[in-house]
Amino acid sequence: MFPNGWPGRGLLLLRAAVGVLVIHQALTRSPGSTHSSYITLVASAIAGLLLFLGIWTPAAGLFLAALEILRLWRGTPQPETAVLATAVALSIMMLGPGVWSIDAMLFGRHRLEIPEG
Repeated sequence: MFPNGWPGRGLLLLRAAVGVLVIHQALTRSPGSTHSSYITLVASAIAGLLLFLGIWTPAAGLFLAALEILRLWRGTPQPETAVLATAVALSIMMLGPGVWSIDAMLFGRHRLEIPEG
C-alpha cells in the first residue's frame, strides 16, 4: 500500500499533478450564480489538497472523482481535463498514496512483535 522507490516517486508525481491541477482550476474557475457552484469549487480545492498531501487518499480520490463526474454531467468547457482528473483520482484511490505521504507516516508499515510462549 505504501510503495517505495520508483513506484513511490510515480505516485507522488501523480498526486502532485492532479492536486495542483484541481486546486488551480478551483481557484481560477468562475462560479455560477448558484450557491452550489461555490460549494463544489471549495470541495474540489479541498479534495485536491488532500490528494496533494496524501491525507485520507482513498476517500479523497473517490470524492474528487465524484466531483469531476458531476462537473462533466453539468457541462464543462474542458471535458478532457475532467476525464483525466477522474481517471487519475480513481487510479490513486486504488493504488494508494505511496511512501511519501501523510497517510504513510500515520498508517505506514509497522513491525508486529509476537511474544513466544
